[in-house]
Amino acid sequence: MSRKLTIIGAAIVVLAAGGYFAMNKSSDTTTTNIAQTVTSSVASTPMFTIPLTDANTPTVQSFSNTIVPTINAKAWMVMDVSSGQIIAQSNPDERVAPASLTKLMTASLVFSAIDNHRLRLDQRVTVSEKAWKTGGSRMFIEVNKEVSIGDLLQGMIVQSGNDATIQLAESVSGSVDVFVDQMNKQAQAFGMRNTHFADPTGLPSPETYTTVRDLSVLAQHIIKDYPDYYHYFSQQEFTYNKIRQPNRNGLLSRNLGVDGLKTGHTDDAGYCLISTAKRDDRRLVVIMMGTKTIREREQFSQQLLDWGYQNFEARTFAPAGQAVISPRVYEGELKNVNLGTANGVVVTVPRDQAQNVQMLTQLNRKMVAPIAKGEALGTVQFVLDGKIVKQDTLVALEDIPQAGFFGRLWDKVVQLF
Repeated sequence: MSRKLTIIGAAIVVLAAGGYFAMNKSSDTTTTNIAQTVTSSVASTPMFTIPLTDANTPTVQSFSNTIVPTINAKAWMVMDVSSGQIIAQSNPDERVAPASLTKLMTASLVFSAIDNHRLRLDQRVTVSEKAWKTGGSRMFIEVNKEVSIGDLLQGMIVQSGNDATIQLAESVSGSVDVFVDQMNKQAQAFGMRNTHFADPTGLPSPETYTTVRDLSVLAQHIIKDYPDYYHYFSQQEFTYNKIRQPNRNGLLSRNLGVDGLKTGHTDDAGYCLISTAKRDDRRLVVIMMGTKTIREREQFSQQLLDWGYQNFEARTFAPAGQAVISPRVYEGELKNVNLGTANGVVVTVPRDQAQNVQMLTQLNRKMVAPIAKGEALGTVQFVLDGKIVKQDTLVALEDIPQAGFFGRLWDKVVQLF
């Protein structure tokens, strides 16, 4: 007892002298990240945080006995946008030619320029000779004639016009070279680590390449960052200069809930399609690269969409702003701090398995005030069959100011025991 009194007395003397106000904090806990996150630093338009996956990220299908459909393509992926989880995939990190899927990155930069008031949809620009001469699929704009940014967007997205794409790049950045540099910077900011663009259109080049994994990130940014322009991707036809051209995405007209996103084709890339559908407020994305025919890219994409909806479901396990745990706080005005997730956690699981998901939490350090609202203080993991399905960061849902002198003193004494 005398030893404890001596310790308490020593602590009081140190505090009174102002030489000691903080206990040593435990070191940060090392955890395995299932999904990292990044936000864009290139465009000034606010970007959503998109989960990044890697080769170690488990697919939802690996937690089920469901048989994956047989898909004859170079690479493919089916992803649940609501959770950011991969349901199933094949060769997700194999380098592939994106063909006209490149235009999704071009569209991202154009949308950003409009949001930042550097362009307007009704703004008219004069068609350059370079844009007019661009080969491949065309919108059929005419050199030295004016065309609106809105029409060029439809020409690029609906008709996949390379001429419209070059004109948009020049309108945003002044030159194609500058625009391509911005495309590559945006790709890096998005976390597309295995992607490089040589031009805005996707015409064949050894310097234009990507992966299915990277395309899944780009697709999510298009869907989440630019809802005001998303309708262009579901537009089934566009007529310009008396020339009517249909959208090459044949799934748009099949009443499947498909409302985007983009087709692509070159001899090197094969037939490609990023399709996305929304059914019962749940959105899936299928990325199909390198089929032999248009029919196959649509057939396989539809097959994966139907399979994904039928065999898997998404559940909200940690609503945004709702406390997951409330650990004890020392030296604070409040005795507990509510920890939750910043944006909520939706987890995709095999159907009828949601009740078997366990939630585990881990704190990074001892909870000592002051604590700022939004401060990252731990992780929450969602476990199925002993394996981590998904994890997220736990943040403080409120500010916890320091207590007064005697309140801090009492908690320091309490911690000694």
